[in-house]
Amino acid sequence: MWESVGSLAAGPWIYAVVALSVLLDVFVPVLPSGVLVITAATAAAAGSGAATGQVPHDVPDILVLILSASTASVLGDLVAYRLAWRGGERLDRAIARSRRLTNAQERLGEALSRGGGALVVLARFAPAGRSVVSFCAGAAHRRARDFLPWSALAGLSWAAYSVALGYFGARWLGATWLATGVSVAALFGAGAVAAYLMRRRPATTEA
Repeated sequence: MWESVGSLAAGPWIYAVVALSVLLDVFVPVLPSGVLVITAATAAAAGSGAATGQVPHDVPDILVLILSASTASVLGDLVAYRLAWRGGERLDRAIARSRRLTNAQERLGEALSRGGGALVVLARFAPAGRSVVSFCAGAAHRRARDFLPWSALAGLSWAAYSVALGYFGARWLGATWLATGVSVAALFGAGAVAAYLMRRRPATTEA
């Protein structure tokens, strides 16, 4: 079965599907874009012989998968950022009504003002964190040059981690649904850790 899935994943359309899913999940966080990336990487590994321990001949396909996912991640962040930037008073009132969004906006502002964007990278792994950070950055009119480089690093880190889970899961456990399940569990585990670290991050304010 995985051989047939691998042959399908070898088609150029898989990159468009992955990119579209990653692009849209900033607006619909329930989209399983991470699961799709892992499944595509596992299928590509199955088709390349990685599951048998052989060195794959289609490594560029893996690299293109990472590039597609990371580029779509940054583009989605940028679209959300620009929409929030132009959102006006209605969006500001919506954020003001939510204590969680208000705190996230304050923490993001402090992190970016200090030149540190670890919060942006963490948020990319946390459930719905990418959406919160992108919209809050735009609503607060944070400079694009302060936000987008960290968004690019976050997208690349997330994409590389997700593809690596699928690829090495297939190599170590075989191209099976068990490997995919373990890889997805590892992705969700990283998300849980990221969410925990974001909650623990102190929101200090300067007098």
